[in-house]
Amino acid sequence: ALASDFMIERDFINVIKDREIDFFVNRIECYNPLTKENLIKMSNKVTEVTKDILPEQDIDCVVYGCTSGTIAAGYNSIKQKVKAAKPMAEVTTPSTAAIKALKKLNIKKLSIFTPYSKKVNDDVVDYFKSSGFEITSNSYFDIHSDMEIGKVDQNYLFDVLINLDVSEADALFVSCTALPVLPLIQKLEDKLGIPVLSSNQALIWESLENIGENKSVKGFGRLFD
Repeated sequence: ALASDFMIERDFINVIKDREIDFFVNRIECYNPLTKENLIKMSNKVTEVTKDILPEQDIDCVVYGCTSGTIAAGYNSIKQKVKAAKPMAEVTTPSTAAIKALKKLNIKKLSIFTPYSKKVNDDVVDYFKSSGFEITSNSYFDIHSDMEIGKVDQNYLFDVLINLDVSEADALFVSCTALPVLPLIQKLEDKLGIPVLSSNQALIWESLENIGENKSVKGFGRLFD
């Protein structure tokens, strides 16, 4: 998890709290402002941070909790760095999990919302375009600090998201593990009438898939149906 992320542990715990799953977290140093260069710089510490989670012990799945960071550094680079510390582990990241989730739901046309600066936002949009999705609309907050993303008011975020133009989209994807989106997903889907996916939701979904525990999850959107 990013050193400045307020949300990711809470979101995971809310989904897995009644399950026989052991959950361990280490924090990785992050650098502001959020730029591609700083996101790549952060990823250089993935191996050492992974190694310090139950040293010398096998883990079933290791999650790298940064959407834009995975896009900037590249999934294969993140996977290689994780495997250097935990060779037996499955590796899950928000961006790749989101692609798998969207394909599972047979989504073709996508509306994207991010909290990032325009440059990082555009990199995220380009990533989904290059993965074969038609982007029907895109909005962003233009926040340059990860710490500030975690402080976005949940009610304000809900009001912004329900007023997005998603009329041509098959689904809405809300990027960033630090945004407080997961508790809103069910309400957003009810209002917007389309599937809503978030970084943490997709991340948790694929993590549970990887360890064979994705069953009977209710209240966190159509993805889990």
